[in-house]
Amino acid sequence: MKDTNHEPPGCNPSDAVIVELLENSRTIAVVGLSPKEHRDSNRVARYLIEAGYDVIPVNPGHETLLGRTCYKRVSDIPLKVDIVNCFLAPARMPPVAEEAVDSGARALWMQIGVIHDEAAARAREAGIHVVMDKCIMVEYRKLRPAS
Repeated sequence: MKDTNHEPPGCNPSDAVIVELLENSRTIAVVGLSPKEHRDSNRVARYLIEAGYDVIPVNPGHETLLGRTCYKRVSDIPLKVDIVNCFLAPARMPPVAEEAVDSGARALWMQIGVIHDEAAARAREAGIHVVMDKCIMVEYRKLRPAS
């Protein structure tokens, strides 16, 4: 049964704000990064690395992923993260939103199918941009001019 009790698509920032986020962010934590190359989280993380971002894997089951140190939680990352990009079941979002707020991230990005209104509201209340139900790779390809 599809959850219809969530904010309409217009709740996301404008394309101009998303472009600004993508252009002025360097460090992206990928929460729920899978070691399996065929999984969306892995493909997106590899794409972001190729695009020049510093991708930080977050997955409690691994020490390293994509040749990078992997952290158990966003709160374990020892440097500033610009975007917390989430490949998680929606029910797992509230603690990640709290960690994004506590880390001082500029944005909480929930991938396609990840919708959690309370987590989004918490992040917005703290002044963090929230993108829900959108793929960061798709948006990057769509909104960034070809170099």
